[in-house]
Order: sequence, then C-alpha cells, then structure tokens
Amino acid sequence: MVRFLRPLVRGATYTRLVYLWVPMLVVSVWVLVDDTRMWVPAALLVPAGLVPAVRTGEGVQARWLLTPGQEDTGFSVAPAKTWRDRLRTVVWLQARLLLGLLTAGACVWLPILAVELARLSAGYRAYGIPVLRDAAPHWAFALLAPLPVLALYGAVVGLGALATAGARALLGPSAAERLTALEERTEQLLERNRIARELHDSIGHALTVAVVQAGAARAANSPEFTERALTAIEETGRAALEDLERVLGVLRETRTPVSSRPTLADADRLLESARVSGAEIDAEVTGPLETLPGPVSREGYRILQESLTNVLRHAGAVPTRVRVAVAEGALTLEVRNPLPDTRAQSARGSGLRGIRERAALLGGRARTGPDGGDWRVRVELPPG
Repeated sequence: MVRFLRPLVRGATYTRLVYLWVPMLVVSVWVLVDDTRMWVPAALLVPAGLVPAVRTGEGVQARWLLTPGQEDTGFSVAPAKTWRDRLRTVVWLQARLLLGLLTAGACVWLPILAVELARLSAGYRAYGIPVLRDAAPHWAFALLAPLPVLALYGAVVGLGALATAGARALLGPSAAERLTALEERTEQLLERNRIARELHDSIGHALTVAVVQAGAARAANSPEFTERALTAIEETGRAALEDLERVLGVLRETRTPVSSRPTLADADRLLESARVSGAEIDAEVTGPLETLPGPVSREGYRILQESLTNVLRHAGAVPTRVRVAVAEGALTLEVRNPLPDTRAQSARGSGLRGIRERAALLGGRARTGPDGGDWRVRVELPPG
C-alpha cells in the first residue's frame, strides 16, 4: 500500500502534471477565439515545431518538469540541426497536446463523477454527468464513488510516466549529438588519464625521495649528510610543486574545443621538431589522412608525439623510422629506432602505458618492445 501511494509524495508527479497542463493554455486561448475549429491549435504546432529553437525550449521544459533533480535526463537541449530532429519535435508537440487533453479531461471529469456518485448515494439527484441524471438515488452508489478517484490517480501517474518516456524517445539526442557527446567524453577521459599519470610520476617521485632521504639522514646521524639530504628534499619538492602548479593551471583553463585540437594532419611539425633535436626521421605516410575520424586522428597525433618523445628521451638523436598508413578509416602507426643500451629503463614509465591506454580507449591495440634490434611502437586503431 505504501509503495502504491509513494508517487503522491514525489515532486515529479506534480511537475509532470504541470508539464501536461501547459498545452492547455494554448487551447484555452483558442477557445476564446473560436470554439468550433478545435483542430487549429494542433495545426499551428506543425510550423512551430520546425523552428530549431523550439526543440531547445521543449528539452529545457522536459528536464525541469519531467525529470526534476536528475542529472542524466536523456533530453537534448540543443537546437534542431537536421530535418529529422525538426520532424521529431513536431511529432512530440502533437503527442504532448494529446496527452494534455487526456490529462485535462481526467482532472476535470473524474472528480465531478466522484462527487455525483457521492450525491446519489446520499439521496440527491445528479446534474453534472448527463448519463447519471436519470439515475435514482441509492446508497450503493457509495461503493462506486472511490473508483473515479483511483482512476484519476492512475491517469495522473500513468500519463506523466508516458509523457516522460515519449519525450525521451522524441527529444533525446540525435545520432550526431550522441557522437559529439561520445567524442567529448573520450577527450575528457584521455585528459584525465594524462593528468593522473603526470601527477603520479611527479608527486610520487618527490614523496619517495623525501621519505628515503629523511630516513637516511636520521640513520646517518651526520650534520653534513643531513644538510645534503635536506637540500635534495628541498630541490625535489620545489620541482614537484612546479609540476603540480602546471597541471593545476591546465585544469583551470577553459577546455579547448575538440575540433581545434591537433590531428595527424599536423604531424609535420612533430617530425620537424624531432629533426631539429638531431634525430634522423625517415617518415612515410600512405593513405588519405583527412578521411580518419576525428578521435582516431587526434589520438594518433598524441601517440606519435609520445613515441617521438620517448625516442629522444631514451635513445637520443638516433635514426628513426615513422610509418603511418590509413585504409578505410583505420590507422596503423609504427615508430622504430635503434634499441638503446639501457633497455630495461626504456620499458618503464608512464609514456608507454599512456600509449596503450589511448589505443585501448578507442578499441585498438598497441604493441611496444624490442623487435629485431630495434625498439618498436606499433599501434592499430579501428575506424571510429
């Protein structure tokens, strides 16, 4: 019983009722003008729904009234960009008008019916409902009086739920909007992972150095050693603070639009930067880079950037081969350089892990490691 009555204490039940009553304002105004052509309000909603901004207004109303307090509402608040979105808006306006008429009818006539049944059970004649005017008063009508109240409860709750489901279907994001949202989400995850890696490396290293140096200074019990340990802790802590300030500065900045971030079409500047650093870059690009989906091209750029950075950091200015192949929207990227002497050191760090994470996030794969005397990074990314 408590579960059955729970919708009565939910604010969404009443905000949905308000949402369904809003179209009746249009109908009420039209009734004052002409009560013989009731089809006119529905006809006027057709050109109104074709206006792109109307979709935004409907989405905002749905968010505030159909799903109050929810974060993931499933409604789009962007203007209609395609004719399909405009037609979906028109269909929703018609459906909302129909649901509003049903709600208004239930809210007006069901309470009147309950009152008339109560009057008949009390020995009075009924006047509000035509079919009951000839009914003779009888106490048995008291058994029927609660039924319209229950029907009103079901109509208010049921029509509100139906309006929410219909709005999600017709005012939900289009395929293009979902793709944009997915792309932005991918960019956010990648950025968060990158920042997490940088914080882990810099702050983790600083704390490790501080703990080790402090413990060694205590064990040595030497003023000279303690002085050197404090100096090392100070320098390491200052460097970590600079790294932290840099990362926090990135977080404070307004996020760069997805479309303005570098792609593989801008890879020439990466290669030129590596050449200026002394590396001999042999680059070969096959296939049309411009056909790559946005996320694939952007992550391919970052992977190439990280691969060249690792070459310069661990192997130095050595001959490096870069191969980029594009076929049917898929990307294959390979970077080879002579294997450095410190092989074990080259396999550590967050750079290679970051490459693998970027590839996995887009459903691809990355292989890194020694290969025939070279250090090879090979990444395959499927079409977005």
